[in-house]
Amino acid sequence: MKISSLRFRPALVDALKAYNKTRFTHDVAAGLTVGIVALPLAMAFAIASGAKPEAGIFTAIIGGFLISALGGSRVQIGGPAGAFIVIIYGIIEKYGLGGLLMSTICAGVLLFAMGVFRIGTWIRYIPVPIVIGFTNGIAVLIALSQLKDFFGLSIAKMPGDFFAQIKVLLAHAHTVEPITVAIAVGALVLMFSWPAVFRNNPDGSPKAFRFPRLASILKPIPSPILVLVLGTTAVTVFDLPVETIGSRFGGIPQALPSLQLPPLTWEVVKQLFAPTITIALLGAIESLLCARVADNITGQRHDPNQELMAQGAANFIVPFFGGIPATGTIARTVTNIRTGATSPIAGIVHALSLLVIVLAAAPLATNVPLAALAAILLHVAYNMGEWHEFRRLMDFSMNYRILVLSTFLLTVIFDLTVAVEVGLVLACVFFIYRVSSLTQVEKIPAPALPVWPAPGVVAYSIFGSLFFGAVGKIEVLGQPESDPGKVMILKMTQLINLDTTGLDALETVLKTLQKNGCTLILCGLNHQPLSLMRRTGFLDRLGSENCVEDLTHAIARANTLAG
Repeated sequence: MKISSLRFRPALVDALKAYNKTRFTHDVAAGLTVGIVALPLAMAFAIASGAKPEAGIFTAIIGGFLISALGGSRVQIGGPAGAFIVIIYGIIEKYGLGGLLMSTICAGVLLFAMGVFRIGTWIRYIPVPIVIGFTNGIAVLIALSQLKDFFGLSIAKMPGDFFAQIKVLLAHAHTVEPITVAIAVGALVLMFSWPAVFRNNPDGSPKAFRFPRLASILKPIPSPILVLVLGTTAVTVFDLPVETIGSRFGGIPQALPSLQLPPLTWEVVKQLFAPTITIALLGAIESLLCARVADNITGQRHDPNQELMAQGAANFIVPFFGGIPATGTIARTVTNIRTGATSPIAGIVHALSLLVIVLAAAPLATNVPLAALAAILLHVAYNMGEWHEFRRLMDFSMNYRILVLSTFLLTVIFDLTVAVEVGLVLACVFFIYRVSSLTQVEKIPAPALPVWPAPGVVAYSIFGSLFFGAVGKIEVLGQPESDPGKVMILKMTQLINLDTTGLDALETVLKTLQKNGCTLILCGLNHQPLSLMRRTGFLDRLGSENCVEDLTHAIARANTLAG
């Protein structure tokens, strides 16, 4: 790759062309709204990941700022994401917080390199059933991880393994705290019902409210913020005996994040190879899927490679301030678009508004009940899962079903890396089988030929792709049971692709036929097969006179040789 071909051009550069006061006003309003929405989610994601709540907030501030300022999408919002919860928790459990920070730094380097070498466009080649499978699997694991705080169970530390978590939850089921459950259930009901309160009637008309002015004030309030405020107020006013951010973490520091230097050594980095790949892979998939969702809504197009470079920069820098992995977030991005964002300025405002909240209102987070945050994450898990796809499985092929279910189960039982690796291998195997089944070698009956062949002349038509998975279809042509006669014609008008393994099989057929005194004639070769045959010298061994343009010329030559 030439250095001149490298392109680093954030979407912010083009978005600021013809920028005006009206667009700035819309961006500020959208950024403030998303900042408020991001606050409870950032804390909840960090706590569920096994980190402190401020780690999520600092990630949203620094990572969100960098992703918006350097990214390839005009409206994408970056920060901690629910998809990372299970991954981060497992890494912290096995390697500690230092291991997570180093893995994130290395993943940042890898993500940036993926953008530099323009691998962003490759992410779209990950099959949809694999994405559905691991997304639903992650949603299940997120929900399972929140049952401890949802029910107030007396569990010192949740294990990372799926079956171990179930065993621990069942063993401590008798420690349920009624007050905690009441807060959690109330919060969850409010999360699900709040949007429905302001939803329009089926005919599109607005619902009637007894207090329309009050409704106009309440409608813009995001349900996570409402849950956070009401839960915190209840704990503060009634002095409820439930676990809070203050009781578990001592609150949130009312200060800027301090620079930390994780101990980077080559020996440790080698041990963190698998976590690094997992973070980079999931970060790339999540961010580019999010950007594609944003494109579908706005009608604009993002630069996937620029987006990966921005994700890389964010994940490289965030750990030095104690942050966790960052990526594009669909819920906050859609909120950003719906509230009028026109440029990355909205994402930058979202990060700065979070910073102001931390500096001005951090002490208020002390009484935030963890049960309310658990309810928020259960709502997130429900929304991120594409559960309707399970109901539609019978509408698709067996291969599709196997891909979805195997990726889902492997994500839940093992981890995301294993699930995606196995899913991609299965997808490749199914693809090879499918393409090979489409490849056909059929004998052309004499009446169907444009010219009546002489005795001893046989013709076959090859359709599809002659590659390593389909060579068995052609290898039989050189055998006695195929009745090769004196001259064999292969019509290749419908052969769209030929690989070296297919060519090797064709070479074997040629040698077998020549050994038995039979001449092979090829006709109607397309560009790719013809180019490969020329470059490898196959046409020289075949004889250029035995490679003709069409079936009529092939039969004329075959009749001459057979006569």
